[in-house]
Amino acid sequence: MNMANHAPKHFFWRTEGPVAVIQLNRPERKNPLTFESYAELRDTFRDLAYADDIHAVVFAANGGNFSSGGDVHDIIAPLVGMEMKDLLAFTRMTGDLVKAMIHCNKPIIAAVEGICVGAGAIIAMASDIRFATPDSKTAFLFTKVGLAGCDMGACAILPRIIGQGRAADLLYSGRSMSAEEGHNWGFYNQIISAEDIQTEALKYAQKLCDGPTFAHGITKTQLNQEWSMSLDQAIESEAQAQAICMQTRDFERAYKAFVAKEKPQFGGN
Repeated sequence: MNMANHAPKHFFWRTEGPVAVIQLNRPERKNPLTFESYAELRDTFRDLAYADDIHAVVFAANGGNFSSGGDVHDIIAPLVGMEMKDLLAFTRMTGDLVKAMIHCNKPIIAAVEGICVGAGAIIAMASDIRFATPDSKTAFLFTKVGLAGCDMGACAILPRIIGQGRAADLLYSGRSMSAEEGHNWGFYNQIISAEDIQTEALKYAQKLCDGPTFAHGITKTQLNQEWSMSLDQAIESEAQAQAICMQTRDFERAYKAFVAKEKPQFGGN
């Protein structure tokens, strides 16, 4: 499957070589999510698992903000009037977006500017690498609307990134985490100026695409699957994964380039 010509209706999509760039498309309202954009994002990340022409994804801000989360009028208002069956269908769909991001086999870089709250914060959390601008404000504000903090995998994933106590603080209080705080806690990998963040995110993604992309997919799989493994299981799983990678031509290319004192040119196979 090739996705260079993918044309979603509910968010912006473009490609920079093997890098796909996604932006939510409602900057006048700080890019809220709707039922339609949730579903289309889920389906896009599911398809990315089979895309041969895309090797990394940058999820970027638009208009100076990343995302204000679920739209108050288009999502929260209808949810108030729904029955349990429909509510569960919705919450399962939003969780399926996170699962699709985790299982897409492509590294995802979140380039966060400005507001990054609610489901927007979850999208950043579910990414593999996170950059922020100095004024980025990140909040898991579900308790602010009378809900639990355990949304879309937050209680499982966030503690693994920043620790149990810090995650509990954010998920109970719904307070905003500054970029500096997020960087100090390990949520953000780097803080970059607003002028440079998208350029630097694209550079980082392109650098990953220049590497052994098949092996990167294996790394992403192991990072996620090993959460639920014992140490013995993880070591055995990594032994099998590495043996698979040793059968690729990229492994041979790296060896021959080392012998020739050259930089390896990886092909992703």
